[in-house]
Amino acid sequence: MAPQDPNAPSGSGSGKRSEDSVKVPATDPKKKDDKKDEDLSEEDLELKNQLELYVERVQDTDPGVQKNALESMRQEIRTSTSSMTSVPKPLKYLRPHYGTLKTYYETMAESELKKYLADILSVLALTMAAEGERESLKYRLLGSEGDIGSWGHEYVRNLAGEIAQEFAKRQGEEAPIEELMELVQQIVAFHMKHNAEPEAVDLLMEVEDLDLLIEHVDKTNFKRTCLYLTSSARYLPGPDDVVVLDIAYTIYMKFEEYPNALQIALFLDNMQNIKNVFTSCDDLLRKKQFCYILARHGISFELDDEMVAEDDDREVLQDIINNTKLSEGYLTLARDIEVMEAKTPEDIYKAHLLDGRASAGASVDSARQNLAATFVNAFVNAGFGQDKLMTVPSDASSGGSSGNWLFKNKEHGKTSAAASLGMILLWDVDSGLAQIDKYFHSNDTHVIAGALLGVGIVNCGIKNDCDPALALLGEYIDREDPSIRIGAIMGLGIAYAGSQNEQIRSKLTPILNDAKAPLDVVAFTAISLGLVYVGSCNEEVAQAIIFALMDRSDSELGEPLARLIPLSLGLLYLGKQESVEATAEVSKTFNEKIRKHCDMTLLSCAYAGTGNVLKVQNLLGHCSQHLDKNETHQGPAVLGIAMISMAEELGVEMAIRSLEHLLQYGEQNIRRAVPLALGLLCISNPKVNVMDTLSRLSHDTDSEVAMAAVISLGLLGAGTNNARIAGMLRNLSSYYYKDASLLFCVRIAQGLVHLGKGLLTLNPYHSDRFLLSPTALAGIVTVLHACLDMKAIILGKYHYILYFITLAMQPRMLLTVDENLKPLSVPVRVGQAVDVVGQAGRPKTITGFQTHSTPVLLAAGDRAELATEKYIPLSPILEGFVILKENPDYREDN
Repeated sequence: MAPQDPNAPSGSGSGKRSEDSVKVPATDPKKKDDKKDEDLSEEDLELKNQLELYVERVQDTDPGVQKNALESMRQEIRTSTSSMTSVPKPLKYLRPHYGTLKTYYETMAESELKKYLADILSVLALTMAAEGERESLKYRLLGSEGDIGSWGHEYVRNLAGEIAQEFAKRQGEEAPIEELMELVQQIVAFHMKHNAEPEAVDLLMEVEDLDLLIEHVDKTNFKRTCLYLTSSARYLPGPDDVVVLDIAYTIYMKFEEYPNALQIALFLDNMQNIKNVFTSCDDLLRKKQFCYILARHGISFELDDEMVAEDDDREVLQDIINNTKLSEGYLTLARDIEVMEAKTPEDIYKAHLLDGRASAGASVDSARQNLAATFVNAFVNAGFGQDKLMTVPSDASSGGSSGNWLFKNKEHGKTSAAASLGMILLWDVDSGLAQIDKYFHSNDTHVIAGALLGVGIVNCGIKNDCDPALALLGEYIDREDPSIRIGAIMGLGIAYAGSQNEQIRSKLTPILNDAKAPLDVVAFTAISLGLVYVGSCNEEVAQAIIFALMDRSDSELGEPLARLIPLSLGLLYLGKQESVEATAEVSKTFNEKIRKHCDMTLLSCAYAGTGNVLKVQNLLGHCSQHLDKNETHQGPAVLGIAMISMAEELGVEMAIRSLEHLLQYGEQNIRRAVPLALGLLCISNPKVNVMDTLSRLSHDTDSEVAMAAVISLGLLGAGTNNARIAGMLRNLSSYYYKDASLLFCVRIAQGLVHLGKGLLTLNPYHSDRFLLSPTALAGIVTVLHACLDMKAIILGKYHYILYFITLAMQPRMLLTVDENLKPLSVPVRVGQAVDVVGQAGRPKTITGFQTHSTPVLLAAGDRAELATEKYIPLSPILEGFVILKENPDYREDN
């Protein structure tokens, strides 16, 4: 070869090059080959020599020879890069010649061959290029337009990585990106064909062009693509997360996977998209399922004739959205599990299991103990419609024992006692109003107040066309007596939470601007408005609350109840992120007593459930300061950490660890809030490590910390009947038998653990932990803010604030119904949910399952799937009410 070179047209330049090319193998073998050749097998050695020959021939002057050499080299590389477990042999043996080929490439004239060589260099760059040079991409763009997939997966992945870097660089320099985008098209098509949806999505996120996905998804891969999109949205900074979810919504709509599209629309709180789901789908049965999803999420939604044409159908659907069947379904579950028998507080305390001294101390402060029993009774029998204290028929020889129990409570205790009847008859509006009615004729203002609150509780989450709650409570709002007013106002807040009802706004806003109204009435009015307009960013309500805050005197703003007013402002912006900024600016002008408190509360509410790491760091910064005792803003900041990071499992774990640090280094006012934050993070989800921390804190020397820890133990196990927590609380009840306040907290916690005899949950997250119900979170947060100052509020005369927890109470059931919405028992597998995002193949979504017949209970982190092919569920997530339709392809095996 060498002697022919001087005749080459380009003269001495190529001559020199050919000397190089001869020299390289000449010097190389002496050093390396002696060592290597012994190791190589016959065929490897042959391959090595073969490739070296090709390298020489590529530099031949005769295009034909060059072409053959390139073809052969390409063939060798292609056949070996199909599987990438180790570096393919051809790439290994061509390593020393990479530089040679690169320099030769530079001298070649433009031709097909030059592009051919560029293709090969692009593949060689995979293993040989220096870090950050992006040579693979450079040569790819110079090469031929061939199919990139044929070079193997690893090559395509490497290219995708280099494109992402190059794209960022070109964006910075504002250089053209068209040629990159053509390549992106090819790569995305390749990935989507080969079940690598996550990689395609990642690349498109890097080059900010997710719309490309929509044309590449098909029937086989859209579910996995959307699953990856919705899961990754949690970890993206705004506004990217919304973009990603919009794409997922579009894809779901394209493939008529309406329930999933509806869930994304609910997540984004996008009313227009929710309407589109209804208008796009023409199957009435599926629309019924959508209504169950909306009802569970707890938003008020009016169907119009565009969404459902027939009047009768619309009425049926609206009834489902209004939750009118909730009580019926819940009682079906209770009968199936055989827990209809009413329970007494003694059944919960199980005092006989304790040693003597606890039962001896039962006489301590009996009004306080009776009040505790009232709550325990209400929580345990919630929604069952019968109990042994309040609903006993009055014609018994005892002469009306329900009246008797009511009057075993003192003053404001009667309010909670009367209201507890509402809790027992929860969701059953007709019989509830009938039974509460008798208390309206009482002469005792506290009883009337309780009856008003009870009416609100019965209507919690149930909407009714004739608005009975508004009709009954509306006329009591402006009474003289503050306790009656509070009962009516709080009742309205619970009954119409999340409904954004204009009539209520026009009734309640005047109270806020009334300078003569007592502080407690104003605080409850603000909270009720915050609940009714939760997450609505309503300007007018916000204005009214801001003015109410500015009007109050210094001494009033120092009161514990006054801190609920900033909370109500926060509820208006619950989870709405940036929308809060204007109001947050205004809050900087407030009285310095409440300014910081208001700041923290607004921040924590606005970013609740978003998992925004920067905001968590901001709040941790506020918690790390050591301040004097009367600063109140650190409590809401600690709760804020929990509210923001409860969005996903990873955030929860990290927040639990941060809270542990706050316990060790924080001041007293922070330590008092930490147990409550832990209770919120793992509400109705008894995690053992959190349980142990709270158990330790429940014996703390500071009684406020101990009380918060006890209440949080109740929240942790709410509705789970968790035996370990129940045991801890029993021991605490004997430990604190002389301390009336702490004993009261222990009783409340015991009631919470056995909430609804273990059939209810307080977890605001539902639908596989994807959706956060705003009203549920608002109810929990209100109670927790009240618990920041236990002595003044819960242990004072405002204990009925605990009833706000009703907003979060939901049956933790799976109830399957047939096409006529009648309960239908089918076998289901219930097990621990497994995260299968981005996994290959069709992995199992649950592990360690057991098979039961519906209705079944779902614990935290459980997931259900049908164990029969006979029916098809109309909702992809089996929770709450699920409609089953018969599978037309099902054949009974004989």
